Amino acid sequence: MNNFAVKELYSDKHTSLPSVSSLLKISLGLILFTMLSTALVYAETMSVDVEGTSFDVEYTATGFTVDDVESDSGFGSLLFTVDVTDSIGILNLVLERSFLDSTFEGEDDPFIIINQFGEDLVFTETTTSLSRTLNIELPAGTIEVDVIGTSFNNSILSEPVEPPVVETPTVEPPVVETPTVEPPVVETPTVEPPVDNTPKIQCGPGTVLKDGACVLDERCGPGTVLKDGACVLDSTSQSSGSSKGMGKESLMGFVVAFVIAGIVAVIFGIIARASKSSN
Repeated sequence: MNNFAVKELYSDKHTSLPSVSSLLKISLGLILFTMLSTALVYAETMSVDVEGTSFDVEYTATGFTVDDVESDSGFGSLLFTVDVTDSIGILNLVLERSFLDSTFEGEDDPFIIINQFGEDLVFTETTTSLSRTLNIELPAGTIEVDVIGTSFNNSILSEPVEPPVVETPTVEPPVVETPTVEPPVVETPTVEPPVDNTPKIQCGPGTVLKDGACVLDERCGPGTVLKDGACVLDSTSQSSGSSKGMGKESLMGFVVAFVIAGIVAVIFGIIARASKSSN
């Protein structure tokens, strides 16, 4: 074999084997394709009729296909007919509360999710004030998925927006200091008791107090006394004189009466003796 043939054989071997850089590019391409194929799972929408009202149900099917969806207003349920192609399919179902909800006494109640055999299916749930999102696992062989709530066509009240609380600053009223009005001090004048200049020693009529002793009042004549700035008769001396006169007269009358009585007695005695002598 000549050199030319050897070169031909060597070149053919090298051209048939891919290079390392080519292998890296192919690997990166496969990884990117896998990531894109995983990410390119789009949400789908299917129309559901509930007592004449049409609702759009949003779902995402991974590893299976949805053939049909029916509603049962009597039980408040959605019945999905599916074909699971992978070992486990994932159904991501977004239920608007206005469409289908599950509540008890005003509070959220878990949905009941079963397959065609009545077996419970595993699921997780994310809730908001307007919707409930169910993430349901579908094992291979599942052909029906029944999502049971409580009621369709619910009226949803939006969450009340509380107005911001504005704190009004407390304005303290100014403190007005009321001046203390002290009552005027009324000084009661000290009333001194009147001085009684009346002399403690009283003198009788016709006498006056002089140097602490009663002496004859020489300003008026005998038998008169000074009264209201004028000399008047002394009633005391007159009464004493009259009393003395009356005493003398009484004594004289008594003596005369005694003498007369003696004379009468003597006369009666003489008459009596004369009568006895004549008998």
